[in-house]
Amino acid sequence: MRLIPTILCGGAGSRLWPVSREMHPKPFIRLADGQSLLQKAFLRGAALTGVTEILTVANRELFFKTEDEYREINGAKLATSFILEPFGRNTAAAVATAALHIAEKYGPDTLMLILAADHLIDDQTSFSNAVDAAITLAQQEKIVTFGIEPDAPETGYGYIEASGNKVVRFVEKPSKEIAEEYLKSGNFLWNSGMFCFMAGTMLQAMQQHCPDILAATKLCLEKSRVATARSFMQLDLDSDTFAQVPDNSIDYAVMEKSSHVAVIPCNIGWSDIGSWSALGDLTTPDQQGNRIEGQVTLHDVENCYIQSKERMVGVVGVHDLIIVDTPDALLVVNKSRAQDVKHIYATLKAQGNNAHKLHVTSHRPWGTYTVLEEGVNFKIKRIEVKPGASLSLQMHHHRSEHWIVVKGMAKVINGEQELLVGVNESTYIPAGHKHRLINPGVLSLVMIEVQSGEYLGEDDIVRFDDMYFRC
Repeated sequence: MRLIPTILCGGAGSRLWPVSREMHPKPFIRLADGQSLLQKAFLRGAALTGVTEILTVANRELFFKTEDEYREINGAKLATSFILEPFGRNTAAAVATAALHIAEKYGPDTLMLILAADHLIDDQTSFSNAVDAAITLAQQEKIVTFGIEPDAPETGYGYIEASGNKVVRFVEKPSKEIAEEYLKSGNFLWNSGMFCFMAGTMLQAMQQHCPDILAATKLCLEKSRVATARSFMQLDLDSDTFAQVPDNSIDYAVMEKSSHVAVIPCNIGWSDIGSWSALGDLTTPDQQGNRIEGQVTLHDVENCYIQSKERMVGVVGVHDLIIVDTPDALLVVNKSRAQDVKHIYATLKAQGNNAHKLHVTSHRPWGTYTVLEEGVNFKIKRIEVKPGASLSLQMHHHRSEHWIVVKGMAKVINGEQELLVGVNESTYIPAGHKHRLINPGVLSLVMIEVQSGEYLGEDDIVRFDDMYFRC
């Protein structure tokens, strides 16, 4: 029996803005123990008996960021495989591509465990037991979902009406009154969005219930590129054909239609961390019910969640608030309206405001850059380059750059020159010069970049050679 945990790393995490952004979505949020939700999902799958490979379906732009996350915690050196989407097409497309790939590589009887990258599960032992029970049903050609035994009348979750392992029906997110009735009846479970099945079973169900999605996905895979190495696989989905795959969830496309669905009721300490209220509940409250992360000073404050990891925040005379401070954005919301944070995210996106997309620190395959200050005709960045990493050979039409090394050693290509620049040394890159920054050392390179010119946009880059072909 081969079991392949398959992590779906998608979604915007709009309800957790401003920490969650389009290029730093919810799975990458770090919890108090220093691990991200994505890392916890990886370790959750890796801890299961007999697992030797983790497959991840993620946005192409987040590939290197995801690799970095796994590299930190993959002590067992499990094989990692990636299916990279050019953009999101919902969970049915993600499950279809994963099932097709696994069925072709390992056979249709291979077991798949679909995990969300942004959920939290506290009880690994109970989770493992639930997976074992699901495997037994999956080997009987069932598509198994995991139903969470509810402890509150939550209105933010879908529900499953169940009788033992039999699914009676799936129910949309209910009103408060209906959710209370569900809780009292004892027949309803929260829909966790996790599934277990044999790859061939899912493909047969998709052929029956959503053949358009399956056919479009097969065509996309035929046009897509695959790169393989020892303990590694990267399947880069073709943009043009992937755009033709219908946008639908696996719940609507298959689960609510199939007669081969089963459910495992379980109590595994599950949460989808769907709001700041849920995330705040992970922090121990003080005597006034306040949950604090970071640098916060309070006076006459009750029942608040406040996070500020970069600077001091003072709060006086308020209650029932969520306050989240980041270097470039501040969120203040009443606890009862935590779900409505998504409207701020949507408004920023509609306005074209990059605060929905980027933090002041942006991650790249080679490292990070942080915008320290910018104004008319200038921008100052802190750039950190990983050991052995290199930026693309590039040129800017509209800006010149001054580079000052503050840590490590830089190898710089500047026009026809190649030079080494050490700590407290600098170099100047005129507009129109081809240039490249390389870290030849074994320690991180940190430098300050001062840009000057009439246009300082990130799109003023002409790349001539880039080892990270998509970034």
